[in-house]
Amino acid sequence: MSQTLPPQPRMSSADRRESILRAATAVFGAKGYAGATTDDVAKAAEVSQPYVVRLFGSKQQLFLAVLERAVARLSSGFRAAIAGPDEARADRMGRAYIELVAERGLLQVISSAFLLGGDPVIGPVARRLFSGVWQLLREEAGFGPDEARDFMANGMLINTIVGLRMMNDEGDPSADELFAVCLPESADLLISSIPGTDDDW
Repeated sequence: MSQTLPPQPRMSSADRRESILRAATAVFGAKGYAGATTDDVAKAAEVSQPYVVRLFGSKQQLFLAVLERAVARLSSGFRAAIAGPDEARADRMGRAYIELVAERGLLQVISSAFLLGGDPVIGPVARRLFSGVWQLLREEAGFGPDEARDFMANGMLINTIVGLRMMNDEGDPSADELFAVCLPESADLLISSIPGTDDDW
């Protein structure tokens, strides 16, 4: 006699929303804002497309929610690193940034948003969030202007390496030199976290 499995608990609306945002982060990270659709997100989240639209209203509003969440996660990681000893604070914050690679698409979403400054809706939000990160570095982390500039520049370099999936070129002399100079303590973490060029995000 076969056993009847107990019914699975229903996901709360908050958990369902978070699940969709995580799926949308991966989709937007892989396809970009222009290339992604709400149908892509619905399939990745295993919900119906009308449900996604009902919850977020439009692809644009969904992207904004994904972006706000991504930068909130970034800021949370930075603040956790800031809370430790002053020694090696910048190194801890840098590692916190790289660890965001573990959520597929998150760094790519942030990078892609910073290229949409001309969009009348997304642009102002992206500028506000970018300025907010600068303010966090200056006021909460206590970075001077030059240190904050260098830290953000290194973050953009990491975004480029992730977006290009350059870890797949490990062994190429130019790529190896780039990793050794720019990411001397983080290359192994990126290699283990970034999918291959043939993998889906």
